This record gives sequence, C-alpha cells and structure tokens, in this order.
Amino acid sequence: MTSGDLSTRASAYFEALQREICDALAALDGQAVFRRDRWQRDGGGGGLSMVAADGAVFEKAGVNTSAVWGQLDDRALQALGGSDRSFFATGISLVLHPRSPMVPAIHANLRYLERGSSAWFGGGSDLTPIYPYAEDARDFHRAWKATCDRHDPAYYPRFKAWCDEYFYLPHRREMRGVGGIFFDELGGELESHFAYVRDCGSTIVDAYRPIVERRRAEPYAERERAFQLYRRGRYVEFNLIYDRGTSFGLATGGRTESILMSLPPLARWEYDWRPQPDSREERALQYFQPRDWIGDAT
Repeated sequence: MTSGDLSTRASAYFEALQREICDALAALDGQAVFRRDRWQRDGGGGGLSMVAADGAVFEKAGVNTSAVWGQLDDRALQALGGSDRSFFATGISLVLHPRSPMVPAIHANLRYLERGSSAWFGGGSDLTPIYPYAEDARDFHRAWKATCDRHDPAYYPRFKAWCDEYFYLPHRREMRGVGGIFFDELGGELESHFAYVRDCGSTIVDAYRPIVERRRAEPYAERERAFQLYRRGRYVEFNLIYDRGTSFGLATGGRTESILMSLPPLARWEYDWRPQPDSREERALQYFQPRDWIGDAT
C-alpha cells in the first residue's frame, strides 16, 4: 500500500461519505436496509459494499467504497495502457435504480489514484431519467454548477461537456441520460482538488433528493414500467461496454459482485422496438442528446 498521507486521508473520507450517504438514502426511502459486505482483494486491499433492495423508493441501491493496491499483471497492463505497474486506487461509487419509472436513476463516483509517480482525482455524477422532466435536469445541473463555481468557474462548462461525451453510446447515437459532470486526471494541486472532491461528495444527495421528493408519488402503469426496463437496457450496455470503472475493477482483480453492483435488478431488450408516434416515449427519447440544461430547459 502507498504510504502517502493523501491516500490515507482520501480513503478515510470516502468511507465516512459512504456512511453519510447510506444514512441519507435510508431516510429518504423509508424502508430500505443496506446490507454490508466487507471484502478483501488478493494482491492488496479491499472494500465495503453497501447494497439495499426492494425499498419503498429504490428497487436497488448500492454505495461501494474500496482501497486497493499492488502490481498490474500483463493482462491488466494491456487493458489499462501505460507502463507503470504499481498502483493505488481508492474511491466511492453510487448507483441508485428507483422502482418508479418517474424517478430518475443516478450515478456518482469519486476516486483518487496513484500509478507510478503520478497521482490524480476523478469523478462525477449523472442523472438517468426514464421519463425526463426539464425542470429536474435543470435543477440537477444547477446544483453541480454551483459546486463547480465555488472552486473554478471553468469547471462546470468543461466537466459538463466531458460528461456529455463520456456517457454517450456511439452504437445507439444517444446519451445514457441527461448528463451532469465528469472529470478525470485532476493532478498537480492535489490538496485543492481534494477540497473540490469533498464538495462534490456533499452535493450528491443534495442534488438528487428534491427530484425524488418531486416524482416519487407520480402514478404509473405497466406501459411506463415496460419502458423503464427497456431504457435500463441502455444502462447495462454502457456499463459493460464503455465504463472505465468497470474495466479498471475487472482488470485489477476487484470483487465482481461489487463491480457489477451498478447493473439494474431488471432490464429488457426488445428487437427493433420503436415508440408510437407523438407518444410520451418518443418525446422522452429526444432528451438524450447533449443540451444546455441551465440556459434552455424547455
């Protein structure tokens, strides 16, 4: 394990944030109980997976932390690139899949990595609605812009565009959801970046809770549920094909159950599905393209 002070403090912070977020989500849901799974990694380190299922709001909710280290083998080095074999990685990852198709899913990740002599922070959060509402997307982006602006006014436009590009499915020609922020390889001034990451940690639930409260009581029927499962298929496709966290975790021998915690409990694929013209489902699909949600949330 690395002996650097920042690695120790970052790992401790992510574990404290995990407890804070799980408490907030349990209160928001009202009946969700998080299962604790402590695991160890062959080669160095481990983590804690906190997963809840069949809650009043969340059909599946996962909040994971990990701190892993060691040497990359040839296979991992080929998958991740570069030449440095020694690494340390710690972080928190959150994925919430609500039961109601009217409540959007959310993903968030914050991480600190060392590889060879380099160190950096990364992370972000994005919103994935099934039936999008412009005001929800606007409020979510406003919350993250406020957080970014407290540290650098250039962050939000840069990280918002990065998120739009990252959470994009080229084979579908659409975004996974309505975006948020994404950043990676924030090196150099590590203490100031750590302060920014801690501010992001405080924003995750605050940006999401008002949207849940706004949508949780909206009625839905089998048609909306079927569309939810169809759109969840896009989530699965992204995480298994493109997601860097999934690739890194598998390449470095992480716990498979924890890595794949991000997948929804149920999803569906229907051959050549097309929405009915001028239906709510057709209008929903128009939202999954890059857009200025703060300046044009109509």
